[in-house]
Amino acid sequence: MSNDILEIACPHCLGVNRVPAARLDQHPRCGRCGKALFDGHPATLTDANFSTLAGRTQVPVVIDCWAAWCAPCRSFAPVFEQAAAQFEPHVRFAKLDTDHNPATAAMLGIRSIPTSIVYRNGRELTRMSGAMSLAQFSAWLRQQGVPA
Repeated sequence: MSNDILEIACPHCLGVNRVPAARLDQHPRCGRCGKALFDGHPATLTDANFSTLAGRTQVPVVIDCWAAWCAPCRSFAPVFEQAAAQFEPHVRFAKLDTDHNPATAAMLGIRSIPTSIVYRNGRELTRMSGAMSLAQFSAWLRQQGVPA
């Protein structure tokens, strides 16, 4: 993978960047807007940007489907944030507010929240519903082949 060129969608301007895999750890910046492609925090997914962020990013994309009224979602939010800081830049973390983005939530078939989904190359690999501790979530991600 070290010689591979990866497409990474910018979470700020949605520009698609070509980044050598070997340079992911060197804090790549967007060629269009100049902002960091990874900042250790989850990106915000919407109905408008889902296809670009999840579909045009060649590192695994881990999605947290949540809603503000959901107590388990609120308890899982800090875990998801910590995982983003731990796993990025080899993984993109993104949050989808299912109440404000019903088209994407319906397309994903979200029936319970929180639901974590792992995407790779624009396709869903697996999902898990329910809040987890950081240790449980990290172990689940590693079982799915998500690089640490």
